[in-house]
Amino acid sequence: MSSSPTPTERENKDKEDRAREAEEQAKLPYKWTQTIQDLDITVAVPSNLRGKDIVVDMTKTKLKVGVKGQEPFIDGPLPHEIHPSESTWTLEPTSSGKDISIHLDKTNKQQWWASVTTNAPYLLDTSKIQPENSKLGDLDGETRGMVEKMMYDQRQKEMGKPTSEEQGKLELLEKFKKSHPEMDFSNAKMG
Repeated sequence: MSSSPTPTERENKDKEDRAREAEEQAKLPYKWTQTIQDLDITVAVPSNLRGKDIVVDMTKTKLKVGVKGQEPFIDGPLPHEIHPSESTWTLEPTSSGKDISIHLDKTNKQQWWASVTTNAPYLLDTSKIQPENSKLGDLDGETRGMVEKMMYDQRQKEMGKPTSEEQGKLELLEKFKKSHPEMDFSNAKMG
């Protein structure tokens, strides 16, 4: 009978997985980062290249990045759709040459990507991504409402006051009491 890993074993496994992912990502001909809303890719190229030498084709579902006449650095279907009209690329000078910087605006702003393209040789474990803190204003209406309710309930608990759900139950009980004045509620316990 196998038991679940201890916290130390789980932590060690996570460290090994992160190290493996970092090693795999370092082998790619590009570097990439993402937020829940967008994805940024950087490809180092020689300093003698100009914008007209670069090929960047972006569609909703596909990305190709390379130098004209050479094998592309990236060429494949995207794992999820992007907004091509909101996505951009630039050629920027660096201390060691130039970078092709690509910014992809995700269509689904609630989804992490495991890779830049579906044919990428390595995938990230998106369940281990630690998202950056976000502002309430960045959330859609439904999610924002849920988060605000949770924050309200947390504050109420900290002050020893009833949560929104508990308040609803108390209001329901008060209505019931008013509807049934003949009943004795003096020994009623809320639990």
